[in-house]
Amino acid sequence: MPRISEFFGIIIYMYFNEHSPPHFHALYGGDEASLCIETLEILEGSLPRRVIALVLEWAVLHRAELKSDWDMARQGQPLVPITPLE
Repeated sequence: MPRISEFFGIIIYMYFNEHSPPHFHALYGGDEASLCIETLEILEGSLPRRVIALVLEWAVLHRAELKSDWDMARQGQPLVPITPLE
């Protein structure tokens, strides 16, 4: 589970060789959700409302980098860390 960013106790990561659609995972405490990179909809799981707002704010700023990491993960290449939300 390569970690690509972490901010405010939220961990963002991607798995290698994942299924489509392109997505990333967000973990906060005991809650977890996967979000579609293109639409930013929650595909699975749930997070507290405030955490979702922070994850969405971050993802909008870094969508191109998320897409790039997704492509690298599909090829089994190391992922590039993404700047956390400040």
